[in-house]
Amino acid sequence: MENNRNFIINDELIVVSSNDIAGVEIKQHIGIVQGSTVRSRNVGSDIFAGLKNIIGGELVGYSKLLASSREQAYSRMLEDAKAKGANAIVCFRFQTSTITQGASEILAYGTGVKI
Repeated sequence: MENNRNFIINDELIVVSSNDIAGVEIKQHIGIVQGSTVRSRNVGSDIFAGLKNIIGGELVGYSKLLASSREQAYSRMLEDAKAKGANAIVCFRFQTSTITQGASEILAYGTGVKI
């Protein structure tokens, strides 16, 4: 992954959260590209989290779970973009929603484009 002031090049795709890519012409809009994962907590994590809520502080287990979930959703979005023929993604976002008690979906999405 290469970082630049204006965008991130990842797996031969440029990904930006803005509507356009500075200095680059968008030739075609492919459409929505997305990747998601649904993850649940385990009983051990819930017990530890309950104890941690009493004394306060970061819930490290949950932080790690969410970080790996975001990475998986992001990777799946990149795969979807490549499969649809996009070589860049604009308007990139993450979204989280609760599916059921103890399980959440992490969604990575954006607009696939050809530059």
